[in-house]
Amino acid sequence: MSRILLQYLLPLVLPTVLFFLYTWISGPRQGDQGAAAQAQRAPWFWLILAGFVLMAAGLAFTALTGGGIAGSEYIPPRFEDGRVVPAEIR
Repeated sequence: MSRILLQYLLPLVLPTVLFFLYTWISGPRQGDQGAAAQAQRAPWFWLILAGFVLMAAGLAFTALTGGGIAGSEYIPPRFEDGRVVPAEIR
């Protein structure tokens, strides 16, 4: 569950959260009519694009740095002597 949160949800939501946090901290501008007007003027395309770029970068990083050594063998989890032996890479 934490892997899904860190690799998919957080990168997609982070740019939008940072944008709204920035606009909330910077205070109301002259002529602002509240949060609804602020949400309508938000740069949604760029926020979503930034989220997808962050998500792709996270997935690429995981793909390039994770895994076993080339030529190694994956041993799936198995049941031995009444207990489950976890998976391993040899």
